[in-house]
Amino acid sequence: MERRPLGRTGAEVGVVGLGTWQLGGDWGDVSEDDAAEVLEAALDAGVDLLDTADVYGDGRSEERIRRALVTRSDRPFVATKAGRRADPFEAGQYTRANLGAWIDRSRRNLGVDTLDLVQLHCPPPAVYSDQRVYDALDSFVEDGAIAAYGVSVETVAEGLTALEHPGVATIQVILNVFRRKPLEELLPAAARTGVGVLARVPLASGLLTGKYDESTTFPADDHRNFNRGGEAFDVGETFAGVPFEAGVAAAREVAAIAGNTPTGAFALRWVIDQPGVTAVIPGARNVEQVRGNVAAAALPPLTDSQLSDLERLYDERIRAHVHDRW
Repeated sequence: MERRPLGRTGAEVGVVGLGTWQLGGDWGDVSEDDAAEVLEAALDAGVDLLDTADVYGDGRSEERIRRALVTRSDRPFVATKAGRRADPFEAGQYTRANLGAWIDRSRRNLGVDTLDLVQLHCPPPAVYSDQRVYDALDSFVEDGAIAAYGVSVETVAEGLTALEHPGVATIQVILNVFRRKPLEELLPAAARTGVGVLARVPLASGLLTGKYDESTTFPADDHRNFNRGGEAFDVGETFAGVPFEAGVAAAREVAAIAGNTPTGAFALRWVIDQPGVTAVIPGARNVEQVRGNVAAAALPPLTDSQLSDLERLYDERIRAHVHDRW
């Protein structure tokens, strides 16, 4: 698998990582055995980047990663996130004491002394411009609790604000065929400053696999059911903010453009090829999905015709739903 420098972390990672939100919760039930199989399959396939967070299953995702790595000599780069445990969820909660407590909890969950990367987990917007937060994170690097830090953002504006701070090593942002706005300013700015970009929700919560139709339903405990209107958190995290029926119809067109290439791998390849992207971090609930995601790394770049068709599709079907919102 192609490897790329992960911004200012000093690490190199493969272009296809594994997102592990689904191993903690909010995607229906994933058993302990299923989670272990997904992690083992990913690592065996050459995935060396895992993305998690302290709130995924209230730490369950981090703990499952720790257990999966106990018997392995090939340790991947593990990026976690902190800040969504703030209660109330307000900028004033992002104190050095709280950040330290959240970081220490993740260190225990993952069984490490030093976290590879901690990302501020889509905090209130004011946090991105609060120098005290960055000073605290710098102190945790100096203390050895974390090796590097970055930010996970909802909007392009938040990402551009974070880039003004020299300690930021990475930015995580929603980027996929249906969410193209980061290509305009954020990715070029990250590339100029040497900041890595992790592309999350690259399959738009599964829409871009082409496997859903208008009658598809999801379990009650799956965010694709309970967060379609943003009832629990930012609606952009669910189907990338695209209304489900509109997304299903547009995904059919993506499948037609992909031709004989599996739609999901085709969509991932599009993300991988965007200038400035370090890696995509799709989730997977089973071994088959892991292998399908990893296959994207071996695909050739999309043709000029395919790229033009995808841009036209975005402009005609999707742009009005998402472009000015995030």
